[in-house]
Amino acid sequence: MNPTVLVGLPDPNKRPTLSVWPETAGILNLSKASAYAAAERGEIPTIRIGRRLLVPTAALRRMLQLDEPIPVEGPDAA
Repeated sequence: MNPTVLVGLPDPNKRPTLSVWPETAGILNLSKASAYAAAERGEIPTIRIGRRLLVPTAALRRMLQLDEPIPVEGPDAA
């Protein structure tokens, strides 16, 4: 079964960001307060645009291990 269908996460190319509430909270089965608290602690990846707090879909998918990590390039790469 496709993990995207199972979890309900959209394709990052079609939907690059999600709202913390209700979208990300719904995916992670969190209350509104818990979702914002987790975002504040850095447990949910977020970006701020003006007053809006958004969750990058690609980062959320990597956090949930639905996608491969982004390879590191440069002299520090293993």
